[in-house]
Amino acid sequence: METTQVKKLKNFINGEWKEPSTEKSTKVYNPANSETLAEVPLSNARDVKAAAAAAVSAQKKWALVPAPQRAEVLYKTGLIMKEKKEHLARLLTMENGKVIEEARGEVQEGIDMAFYMAGEGRRLFGQTTPSELKDKFAMSVRAPVGVVGIITPWNFPIAIATWKSFPAIVAGNAVIWKPATETPLMAFELAGILHEAGLPEGVLNVVFGSGSTVGEAMIEEDVIRVISFTGSNEVGRNIAGKCGSRLKKVSLEMGGKNGVIVMDDADLSLAAEGILWSAFGTSGQRCTACSRVMVHENVKKELEDRLVQAAAKLTIGNGLDESIKVGPIINRGGLEKIQNYVDIGKSEGAKLLTGGSVMDKGALKNGCYFAPTIFTDVTPGMRIAREEIFGPVVSLISVKNFEEAVDINNQVEFGLSSSIFTKDVNKVFAAQRDLDTGIVYINAGTTGAEIHLPFGGTKGTGNGHRDSGVAALDVFTEWKAVYVDFSGRLQRAQIDVEEGS
Repeated sequence: METTQVKKLKNFINGEWKEPSTEKSTKVYNPANSETLAEVPLSNARDVKAAAAAAVSAQKKWALVPAPQRAEVLYKTGLIMKEKKEHLARLLTMENGKVIEEARGEVQEGIDMAFYMAGEGRRLFGQTTPSELKDKFAMSVRAPVGVVGIITPWNFPIAIATWKSFPAIVAGNAVIWKPATETPLMAFELAGILHEAGLPEGVLNVVFGSGSTVGEAMIEEDVIRVISFTGSNEVGRNIAGKCGSRLKKVSLEMGGKNGVIVMDDADLSLAAEGILWSAFGTSGQRCTACSRVMVHENVKKELEDRLVQAAAKLTIGNGLDESIKVGPIINRGGLEKIQNYVDIGKSEGAKLLTGGSVMDKGALKNGCYFAPTIFTDVTPGMRIAREEIFGPVVSLISVKNFEEAVDINNQVEFGLSSSIFTKDVNKVFAAQRDLDTGIVYINAGTTGAEIHLPFGGTKGTGNGHRDSGVAALDVFTEWKAVYVDFSGRLQRAQIDVEEGS
């Protein structure tokens, strides 16, 4: 789909593409050139009700399908995604803006998750344990929650969707999905692929619309027992409060203010490469993006020089061009936010080394581009060192030693990802212990999660749950304890245990 043909999208409910209850819609633009790609409906609570009714009916049947058979659908989904990988990647680049090599990587992440979670269909392990009573067997098993709601962001529109939907599906749940209105085409494609793979009608439903309307309706819908959300801290806190009053399970993955520590014994060439990839990949629009560098004062100047020289070589433009390394910002609102933070940094006294402005000349004039930006002489209390910018802006903070670097890293309200570059094995082990983030990298940047490990963070980043890996199953299942008494008589735990036996 590399044409100007506009798709008018519909909701996917009970295995069919259905017109929404409202005529309201919004356009989807390619941030690289402002081309209109699609028209997406702004659905309302009636559409959520319809999806909920379909999901409840479908889930009862789906939960009775043996888990290995449920897994076969995910396995087929992975195969279809593999066949369509290039198509999906190019479409992803068009609606999201990320460069094509990153888009291919994101689609591959979805493929990997399909195969990984298909494997869980033959595991979904519980536990067996001895009973304290004679002739009694005890075990725990995972049971599906029922109907789950997932709310996904625009920056990883297919990867995060698979992190949430695939474990929910293999565990026997039905899903209602609200994708971001900026990137609905990945939802259109993924719903079609799951349907093609044989997922029964109603097990996955897609309702397009705004968070304030569709998202709120999902929270208020009683049959939806889980809300899994990735997005801003402000919205996540609001969701948590409303779900809490309804005793609804909620999983939150929110912001980050991720730091890289560079010690004076570090390989500075490797460190510079890792920082640039983490800070400017996806144009800095990822929750794991590096936005702070705590660099030892002895190597600060050399690292600054390396970063500025490398940043100058970055090619910026339409991500469909294989030579481009940095794509556009998602929209004009994103550009304005980034520019505002750059101005704040200047006013706070930070020194701008490079970048710091919107790029709107020549081939970039119709898109949403911001120059890769590096600040130095930043202090930990500055807003650009504490608040999430969500753009290609990185701040360098000078430190005297390892302990100061760790302390500064841990001062912010977020706790997603952190990193250290050093050759000292003692500092490596101290760092993985003392850095208070959910993810820690050694001699690598702050990005690059693998799907078989848990993904998520501490403090203002989340509420203790994790996407990806086996841990994701905890969000979408309930533990059920099962006791089998084959003694032929009533036995009472604790009461019928002989003293001293």
